[in-house]
Amino acid sequence: MFGKTENAGIVHGLYTEGEAIADTRAPAGPIAGKWTQRKFDASLVNPANRRKLDVIIVGTGLAGASAAATLGEAGYNVKSFCFQDTPRRAHSIAAQGGINAAKNYKEDGDSVHRLFYDTVKGGDYRARETNVYRLAEVSANIIDQCVAQGVPFAREYGGLLDNRSFGGVQVSRTFYARGQTGQQLLIGAYQALERQVAAKTVEQFTRHEMLELVVVEGRARGIIARDLVTGEIETHLADAVVLASGGYGNVFYLSTNAMGSNVTASWRAHRKGAYMANPCYTQIHPTCIPVSGEHQSKLTLMSESLRNDGRIWVPKNREDCTKDPREIAEDDRDYYLERIYPSFGNLVPRDIASRQAKNVCDEGRGVGPMVGDFRRGVYLDFTDAIARLGRAAVEAKYGNLFDMYARITGENPYEVPMRIYPAVHYVMGGLWVDYDLQSSIPGLFVTGEANFSDHGANRLGASALMQGLADGYFVLPNTIRDYLAKGPFEQLPEDTPEVVAARTAVEERTRRLLAINGERSVDSFHKELGNVMWEYCGMERSEEGLLKAIDLIRGLRDEFWRNVRVLGAADTLNQSLEKAGRVADFLELGELMCIDALHRRESCGGHFRAESQTEDGEALRDDDEFLYVAAWEFAGGDGDGVMSTPVLHKEDLVYEAIEVKQRSYK
Repeated sequence: MFGKTENAGIVHGLYTEGEAIADTRAPAGPIAGKWTQRKFDASLVNPANRRKLDVIIVGTGLAGASAAATLGEAGYNVKSFCFQDTPRRAHSIAAQGGINAAKNYKEDGDSVHRLFYDTVKGGDYRARETNVYRLAEVSANIIDQCVAQGVPFAREYGGLLDNRSFGGVQVSRTFYARGQTGQQLLIGAYQALERQVAAKTVEQFTRHEMLELVVVEGRARGIIARDLVTGEIETHLADAVVLASGGYGNVFYLSTNAMGSNVTASWRAHRKGAYMANPCYTQIHPTCIPVSGEHQSKLTLMSESLRNDGRIWVPKNREDCTKDPREIAEDDRDYYLERIYPSFGNLVPRDIASRQAKNVCDEGRGVGPMVGDFRRGVYLDFTDAIARLGRAAVEAKYGNLFDMYARITGENPYEVPMRIYPAVHYVMGGLWVDYDLQSSIPGLFVTGEANFSDHGANRLGASALMQGLADGYFVLPNTIRDYLAKGPFEQLPEDTPEVVAARTAVEERTRRLLAINGERSVDSFHKELGNVMWEYCGMERSEEGLLKAIDLIRGLRDEFWRNVRVLGAADTLNQSLEKAGRVADFLELGELMCIDALHRRESCGGHFRAESQTEDGEALRDDDEFLYVAAWEFAGGDGDGVMSTPVLHKEDLVYEAIEVKQRSYK
């Protein structure tokens, strides 16, 4: 471990430290009563006044669609924005495995408190406990809501909803719809949204991308968006703005995210004063189809649900790695997760499963084709499950996932074990929010993966869908009304100086990108950034590597603004221009992620510092120095990628309902 004196200092002068911050919205008293008390304390808005209040929601995934539908149903005027051609293409559709809820249908010891505890522990005690308890408390309502919408959850023979287990827990609390859970939940939220579109409480803007946040007198009052079909720059004003724009995993280029997923909405808000919290907390998912070469532009997730019945192993001996796995004797197989973590086995949390997969491959025991100097794959084997349950039962639970794997790899997973390897999947970092989900900019609320609040340093499987729907259906509608009760606010004309300045900044940035006329494609910069981030800020980080990454990113960003070539024009459909703006923001975010990872000289969850580990290679936290949320303030920049030193604000994490201790899944 690092010495305490060194821990307390500023690392290499890369940032400055500002005033401490705190969440002041969570009520006092026992944790089980905080949410009930907050809902009661929040001011009400009578129905007549709701019709006079406008809310902009950016994003139509589970968090955005459910929020827009609920606020529309309540009678507010909602403007809903997405860059896809339909809300149904939001990336929530790709979440496959399930959604957690503390229903205890299996009578196996589950409860709200256990879901709360598992989530905080899974996040390595780096989440705010008040928000996590509320998430667990609300979880059961989500299932009832979705069943009422007609979501076709899997059911047992008698008709009751079925459950399965996910990583990091020893109970069955994950509700699922085969391997299409995200898709089915999104369809439910989409139907609710479209009902409000038909009722004219929600106005829908598809193929629109938010490029700037409008802040007037310190409050969020609207957005500047580009019509991606016509190229027109549009001004949209409101009484409050909600960002439900997802995560920024595509900063790594290769990830399980949709190609269009980006950080621009959040980063534009960050540049206007919204704190970015814990940006280095990245989730590496252990169950992805491995990289096969340089030609790929994204990776494919195989649901974590497969770890319920599939067994993970590699050969014990390096010389067996090129053999057909069916020819490797049982005694020559290393079921390494079952060996190292006997209590949880293949259902350890994602960060642990990912790191151990990396370890065995680094030892030279990986399988599959050579990628660089290593075979980057481990086996996920269903032989025992098929023998125990029968092929028909396995097909019923996982058939679409097996079909997808077969189409991508050309291998039959019913006959040959799947090959998997960790890949970037989710980010726990995001814009800082208080208990009300309001950012450090009044009037700007942030929901779902775009905020930081619920998952700490590692998200447990099946919790993303839970958080998105909890925020949209149940939390935000109860907290945003406390802010909106102060309105209606003064109507803003579009010639308000702050509005004009925001629009002008977007137009000028567009002109600048098109005028560079360099020699390198946008994708080449994105890919190079991704390689740097994966190599030095991926599954393992070190001081030396992170300092190198920061220098490389700064150099790459400088070259981008001198040498990128953006084809086409501004006043038409232009995907090259879209990508250029997003990659420019990734190049700024990447540096902050590395600074955050460098300053946090401990290992926790998915943030693994090589210098901070136990004798047997497990993550070693330093609660004396780092039991806090790192909330970063943007300190300025010149618009061409040169940024001032960011300011670190610390929010101390205080645990009253549970004991903080080193994680163990053994």
